[in-house]
Amino acid sequence: MKRDSGYSTMAEQQKQEEKLWHAMKLSASVLGTALLIVTALVNSVSWYVHSIWDILGHFWQTTWLKFYCLFGGKESTIFLLGAALVPGLAFWCFNGILMVADVTGKPTFITRYRIQPGKNDPVDTKKLRQAIYTALCNQFFISFPMLVPMFYIMKWWGNTFSKELPTFRWFLVELIIFTLIEEILFYYTHRLVHHPLLYKHIHKKHHEWTAPIGVVSIYAHPVEHIFSNTLPVMTGPMVMGSHIVSIAAWFSLALVTTSISHCGYHLPLLPSPEFHDFHHLKFNQCYGVLGVLDYLHGTDTVFRQSKAYERHRVLLSLTPLSESIPEVPKKAE
Repeated sequence: MKRDSGYSTMAEQQKQEEKLWHAMKLSASVLGTALLIVTALVNSVSWYVHSIWDILGHFWQTTWLKFYCLFGGKESTIFLLGAALVPGLAFWCFNGILMVADVTGKPTFITRYRIQPGKNDPVDTKKLRQAIYTALCNQFFISFPMLVPMFYIMKWWGNTFSKELPTFRWFLVELIIFTLIEEILFYYTHRLVHHPLLYKHIHKKHHEWTAPIGVVSIYAHPVEHIFSNTLPVMTGPMVMGSHIVSIAAWFSLALVTTSISHCGYHLPLLPSPEFHDFHHLKFNQCYGVLGVLDYLHGTDTVFRQSKAYERHRVLLSLTPLSESIPEVPKKAE
């Protein structure tokens, strides 16, 4: 009997080993097949992306050369168009759409995404006219004149008006650097103008709008517009010696994104404006652009405990986040 039990134990162990070996072979087969499929997909995607980059790169390079020749390579004209006209048009076209919604309350596709319900519904037209006037003055009498010294700095670098465009990958690297520089400079200059000695005389003007709208992004005291709005955006390209096309794209992107941050609407597929809207609501929270320095300095603690923080994400549906994540009703006193 003992001999029979020994044989059965050995047989069971052999079966278990065979099962284990079969499982290992099956796993290796599945993983190997998956690896081959993933590798093939990655290679295919990489090839297609590289092909698209090549096609787009050729298109933009050809377009840039035509534009360059159209103005006879005159650097001052090209710089004026790229650093002033293109970003200016991007800013006012985007804000023009928003202002129609602010004034008329239509289309409802935009207004239903209002972050602070009941505010600017409709916007005070007198305040709006003042904001537009100040924004135009800041652009024409501060931002544009500041481009003059920038032009000579870019000429000194020698790359800004090259006939060869930077690669898309290099532009992405520049974009990351620009954004980090803007975050650092904007955060600390913004906190500085919140100092009691400066706030009353400088930054209080911008905070007249506790529920901001897009054009208010550059509604500011001239000193603030120089040091907090303009220099943080201009510094990156001056440090990197960027091409004028990169400058035009970056300035346009910066103006549109700051308009989104101030617009008062949390629209689908666009970056969340909850962070900066909360700053206008509470004054002493959320000073930065990305929120990195706010996290490190602890100037977002109240924000992180709020419903606005839960809503601070890209909206991927058509349901307003103010409906899916509403504010907690205040208790009646």
